[in-house]
Amino acid sequence: NKLVCIRGFHKGNNTFEVMKIGKNAVVGVNYVLDVDGKQLDASGDSPLTYIHGHGMMIPGFEKQLEGLAEGEKYDFLVPAAEGYGEFKEEAIVDLDKSIFLVDGSMSTDVFEGAQLQLTNQDGQPMTGVVNTVSEDKVTMDFNHQLAGKDLHFIGSIAELREATEEEITHGHVHGPEGHQEQE
Repeated sequence: NKLVCIRGFHKGNNTFEVMKIGKNAVVGVNYVLDVDGKQLDASGDSPLTYIHGHGMMIPGFEKQLEGLAEGEKYDFLVPAAEGYGEFKEEAIVDLDKSIFLVDGSMSTDVFEGAQLQLTNQDGQPMTGVVNTVSEDKVTMDFNHQLAGKDLHFIGSIAELREATEEEITHGHVHGPEGHQEQE
């Protein structure tokens, strides 16, 4: 028998309130992600654990899980706009081939289908996929690979508890025995 997380006893009517997913809850989910009828990801043997309401998951996923309790099953669709965003044509750009030269020769990392991390003019990392390599240009797509796709999630809530102050401050879930920060 497994214990269910409860928030408190209501003396007046002798009932307990079952904890529901909300901000600052540590949520462990078992899930399968299907896109276009194909399984793309799954939690596997251990649930994926995160702190709810802190932007750790895509917005539509958190929105759909809000209010569920431990043990509940779910089956929902997250529209592209609430997942990885709509596909944007302007995120496909032609770059001068010279930025990929290493000692005067084309980098061996640059080929059609390669995923590369570049830095924008503000110094921020950007990940893109090489679409084509021509004589003087490299065309890259900086859309997320799931942009424009609706995401179908099926699964269950495996674990649920309140996050500790330390977890909220650190921005991640600590293990069952606690977590020691490295100095």
